[in-house]
Amino acid sequence: MAIQMAQVSIENIDDAEGLDSVMTALKNISGVTAINLDPKHNVATVSYDDTDTSIHALTAAISMVDYVTQPFPIDSPQNPHHDD
Repeated sequence: MAIQMAQVSIENIDDAEGLDSVMTALKNISGVTAINLDPKHNVATVSYDDTDTSIHALTAAISMVDYVTQPFPIDSPQNPHHDD
C-alpha cells in the first residue's frame, strides 16, 4: 500500500450541490482515503491508495458529474498551486 496525494482541478463548480456531487463521486472510489475540497481555488486534494485506484479514476469519477478536471501530482511543477 502506497498512499499518494494529488490535486484535481475542478472548473465551473459554483454551488453547494456541485461540491456535494464531487465529494460523493470521490468518496465512492475504492482506495480514496481523504478528500479536501478548496472551492476558492477550484481544486480538490485527494489522498488515495495507489494499489486500489489511480489518478485516472479520480478524473473519471468527477467527469461523470460534468465537471472538467485536470489532475496533477501535488508536488508537480505543472500543478498551478505548486508554490502555494
